[in-house]
Amino acid sequence: MKKYILSLAVLSLFYTKSDACAWSDPDYEYFNLFTQSIIKDKSYLPFLLTYSNRFYGDYKGMQIPDDNIETWKKFFNNQLNYAETENLVYKISMNDLNALKNGAPTNPLLQKLGAGFYQKYREGIDYLIEAKYLEPYMSINYVESKDSFYSNGPSNNVNATSIDYAKTVNALTSLYNAARNPEIKQRYGYQLVRFNHYTRNYDAALEAFKTYIEPIKQKGTVYFMALDQLAGAQRGKAMNADANWNFFQVFMHSKDRKESAFVSMKLSDTASFSNIMKRAGTNDEKNMAYFLLGYEGFNNPIPIMEKMYDINPDSEILKVMAVRSINELERSYLPIYYYTSDATDNVYIQRGNTDDHDKTSTVSKSGPAEVKKEEKLSFWQKIVRFFKNLFGGSKSESNDGDKNDQSDDELLNNPDRIPFYTKTGYGYDEKTQDYLNDLEKFTEKTKKASKDEYWQIADAYLKFLKKDYKASSEVLEDIKTTNPEYLEEIKRMKVLNDIVSHPKIDAEYEDHLMKDYADYFVKKEVKKDSTNMDYDYYGETPSTADFLKDVLANRYFLQGEDGKSFLMNNKLSDLQYNPNSSLVKSVEDFYKKPNKTQFEQQIIAKNMDNVGNIDAFFSMIYGDRAMKLADFEKAKSYYEKAQGFAGIPRMNYDWTDKGEKITPKQYAAGEYNGFRDISNLVFGHNVWESFGSPETESMEAEDYSAFPFIKSRMNKLELADA
Repeated sequence: MKKYILSLAVLSLFYTKSDACAWSDPDYEYFNLFTQSIIKDKSYLPFLLTYSNRFYGDYKGMQIPDDNIETWKKFFNNQLNYAETENLVYKISMNDLNALKNGAPTNPLLQKLGAGFYQKYREGIDYLIEAKYLEPYMSINYVESKDSFYSNGPSNNVNATSIDYAKTVNALTSLYNAARNPEIKQRYGYQLVRFNHYTRNYDAALEAFKTYIEPIKQKGTVYFMALDQLAGAQRGKAMNADANWNFFQVFMHSKDRKESAFVSMKLSDTASFSNIMKRAGTNDEKNMAYFLLGYEGFNNPIPIMEKMYDINPDSEILKVMAVRSINELERSYLPIYYYTSDATDNVYIQRGNTDDHDKTSTVSKSGPAEVKKEEKLSFWQKIVRFFKNLFGGSKSESNDGDKNDQSDDELLNNPDRIPFYTKTGYGYDEKTQDYLNDLEKFTEKTKKASKDEYWQIADAYLKFLKKDYKASSEVLEDIKTTNPEYLEEIKRMKVLNDIVSHPKIDAEYEDHLMKDYADYFVKKEVKKDSTNMDYDYYGETPSTADFLKDVLANRYFLQGEDGKSFLMNNKLSDLQYNPNSSLVKSVEDFYKKPNKTQFEQQIIAKNMDNVGNIDAFFSMIYGDRAMKLADFEKAKSYYEKAQGFAGIPRMNYDWTDKGEKITPKQYAAGEYNGFRDISNLVFGHNVWESFGSPETESMEAEDYSAFPFIKSRMNKLELADA
């Protein structure tokens, strides 16, 4: 998510960074290195792991085929492709079909099909004409109860009760009896079940299913469409156990109805699940029942997966459970942020260390709170404290010492070397467990029993999370597959193993990154379609490249190259936000470093964004630091070098119908820019709290006659010199 920086009132002499948007979306912010959607059966895409919505939605709708369209495509002997069939069934009007029936089609697709098309598929076209007539009315009538919170009043929306019941039932029954093709006959039966369901004639719906659907002895798409309606009628009659079972059957046997069937099922308690299990007669039914249990009660999934393995280690739903498990672990091993408690300086990280997954440690500091004695301050001490507070107090800055002399083993074994298990701070992971070892054992077992290369890829990724990069690479090298999604995942994981396993990122390795993996680091400009007016207000989503930058930032930090670490994911202008001196010095050293590598020039140095005079920018930061410490002479020496300071880096964000427009802020004459035009009101007092009002409205001046060095407008050099 993009961070937008707000300019606060001009009286602020210290800089504050804030997020302008409190919106947060765990799925949008997170990028899964292990792609969930590589499962082969795309009908299960909605059931991949998501923390943002009821169902996973990061896929194109066309990836889940429409059972009805595929059935019609076969009915027409594949004379039409999928898109043409969809057009004929869902989009072409009833009038166009009647024109085809009368031998005078005007629709281009119907003209293309030719004059003999209607005669060849007469029963199918006649059914579509009837179905298109009924479709606008095919919704259940909403009946408000006396306890309804809202009263919508009379509605003009049509529903199944808007047409004559007897005439409709008689017409559909007559068409059913006249039809010779069993599939078309069953489709008329489906319309009878649906119509009775939507008119709340539940008994008639049950009878229609028994009379018009079951005798045809075909359990294809149309059968399960009708069964879906039967289950709805049974729910209306409070036949919950039978309704659950039939929705369960629809879930099992349909592709595009799984999501709706799942919503319709009421597996909210142990009893309802037990009823499903009692009626499960086949292994497939038992396997699916276990899947639903694991999906709803997702915590440690291994016990459920073991039961599913015993039934069928090659089932697609077992892969769905595995990919959900991997995704959950991934978010804990590679979180977006690590959270600390600023109030107590306690770092709360529950680690299932990748070297020992059975251990959970909480690093904390505890002890009685220190009681501070009241200090009596001299006038000069009060002045010193005033300037410290004015320029932003900071916690004591620690020096990590020289980290550049660490051996490869020391770097590889650093406890802060990602990945490692941690709870992310999001509410969704309060009950999660570190079951990485158990899942790896399960995956190693399953890849031997299953013919699908998926399990080898999963095993390689789990070894990657455990930092066993050598074993992960060996597994990847042994995989033989032609599946394009699998091949893309294997390619990415080989890159990850190479980069993440390297102990130290030196100049030679940086050259290797630019030679072999430049595509992950050199950002390519994406040309936007000028006809597409949609604008993504949430910014760009993370990617593999973003993760690799995080890894390199982590490695540079562990190596003691804080400046390079900072610039991997931050702009130079971000140093304005209360930095520590050692970080600023490290960034400045990198800025002045001669003979930078190609990687340093193109990838890292590009983040030295426009702050105007860079030397003045650094002098400004050092000067503020000296003022914070009340070292006015040192501050003065830095501020003398900072007079070319271009102003606090700020951007103006405007939104138009063409999208977002970003322009650098231009400071007006007399406006505080971080160095000049400091109002003497900073020595005054607040009238009220307001960040949007001019300082003359929010503050009042004191009597400064005893302090002749306080001018109405000053710059920081004058302030330090005073």
